[in-house]
Amino acid sequence: MRRKSIAAMSRDAESNSGGHLKRSLGVVQLVMISVGATLGTGILVILGEAVPMAGPATWLAFVIAGITALLCAVSYAEMAGMVPVSGSSYSYSYATLGEGIAWICGWCLVLEYAVSAAAVAVGAGAYVNETLQIFGLSLPDALANGPAEGGIINLPALLVVVLATALLLRGAKESATANTIMVLIKIAILIFFVIVAFTAFDSGNFEPLMPMGIAGVSGAASMVFFSYIGFDAASTAGEEAKNPQRDLPRAIMIAMALVTALYVLVAVAAVGARDWEWFSGTEAALVQIVSEITGQRWLVLIFAVSAVIAIISVVLTVLYGQTRILFSMSRDGLMPGIFGRVSPKTMTPRAGTLVTGLVVAVTAALIPLGQLAEATSIGTLFAFALVSVSVMYLRKTQPEAPRSFRVPLYPVVPILGIAACLYLMLNLAVITWVVFGIWMLVGIGIYFMYGRRHSRLGALDEHEYQEELAL
Repeated sequence: MRRKSIAAMSRDAESNSGGHLKRSLGVVQLVMISVGATLGTGILVILGEAVPMAGPATWLAFVIAGITALLCAVSYAEMAGMVPVSGSSYSYSYATLGEGIAWICGWCLVLEYAVSAAAVAVGAGAYVNETLQIFGLSLPDALANGPAEGGIINLPALLVVVLATALLLRGAKESATANTIMVLIKIAILIFFVIVAFTAFDSGNFEPLMPMGIAGVSGAASMVFFSYIGFDAASTAGEEAKNPQRDLPRAIMIAMALVTALYVLVAVAAVGARDWEWFSGTEAALVQIVSEITGQRWLVLIFAVSAVIAIISVVLTVLYGQTRILFSMSRDGLMPGIFGRVSPKTMTPRAGTLVTGLVVAVTAALIPLGQLAEATSIGTLFAFALVSVSVMYLRKTQPEAPRSFRVPLYPVVPILGIAACLYLMLNLAVITWVVFGIWMLVGIGIYFMYGRRHSRLGALDEHEYQEELAL
């Protein structure tokens, strides 16, 4: 139940024994980190599963998920301005709800970031095959699927993670620049898709609007919330932002508005171009629509290659967020020290990045993620709800503390954010809850076997702890 004061977090960030991170990111780069981690995942990978569930009202599912994410985003913005350190909601929970809840939140973030990075990388395989088929080629099953799916290794997924890891190792500023270029490319291809799709737009495709009823839309909203995982990535860059109190809230809100607008626009264009039943069982749906409408192989090639670049951008920024969360947890003693070591050359946690990249690469190459990938949504929703709770806690305990951004309509918005997260969690499948429960039990076991014993805050006697808390 011990809490870590905001002042102590800021002090530790500057005096970390393993080295401190370099402040090199401005508001544009922070926006691009959030957009890079968010934009593309749902549209490029999960659309073929969402449309058969929600029907033509898939755009409404994105709106519901987007509103939920936005309600949480404003809470993130307030907390990011108050606690300008790496660690995202893990750090916010540590400052408000105590170490135990902070660990649970951090473990949920491992599910959100590491597992979703592997899931998105696996989705790259479909787009690689679409690109090869333009030239009459295709990857053999042995190199396109893991052992559980009849293959040997998912080579495209492996290469995507390796490339993203290599970019991260070059440094925060360098990888942020590469990400900015990739984000601009994927915004361009999504706008291009919308233009192409509207040339074949048929308003009749939106009747009936909800063939599966409101339950289908709610279920799809819970599923496509996976598409919004990552908007909080900017908050993991708290120690690398030049002006975190000003820029982090701005970056989070701008990214949310941009991503939601593009998701809804693309969903409307896609359903307008093809009957909703067409999407059932499709992979790389957007590429197929471009191919069928234009019939131009060179356009399909450009789109498919750009889609792979977009997926690399997601994996890059999600891996970035994961390494910074592990960095913060390591600094607190809850994770092994290797994740907290900073390279004096790049001013980034290179060793932790290599380990994280290796684990994610092996997972993506060999393991079909199945329900574990779906469980990323429930883990993320849980972590987002905790951030709203943290805002309410600090408003009560530290009402006079300086805040560069304040949640509007307090306390209505944080309460609605918590309620929306719980609503979407309840709409997830029973098996998803079972997998999430197993994941959490494993995490609690690791905490008691390792984290609690190595906790730096837990090692303090009562007098030292009270002094720490009073900072």
